[in-house]
Amino acid sequence: MAQFFCNLAEKARALVNAAVTYSKPRLATFWYYAKVELVPPTPAEIPRAFQSLKKIVNSAQTGSFKQLTVKEAVLNGLVATEVWMWFYVGEIIGNTLGPCVIRLLSE
Repeated sequence: MAQFFCNLAEKARALVNAAVTYSKPRLATFWYYAKVELVPPTPAEIPRAFQSLKKIVNSAQTGSFKQLTVKEAVLNGLVATEVWMWFYVGEIIGNTLGPCVIRLLSE
């Protein structure tokens, strides 16, 4: 039985080392892009966002969205899906961590 746990510990150490070796370059790439893509908008980008929103509303009112190519429509759908999913991720985080934070603050 002791030999089993000894072998298990050796194999676990080897697996952890392999996982670390595999993950380091991928995590470096992830952090490189995360620093650029996941930053909050700058004050200069906010008016552009409102302009883009006005363009979308105008497109819906005039029906010009019907003139989009299939590729553009698919890309717009993917962007909308991504925004929708990030909304749900935020809701899950808020509903999961919210009660914990309230409990910690009330102590």
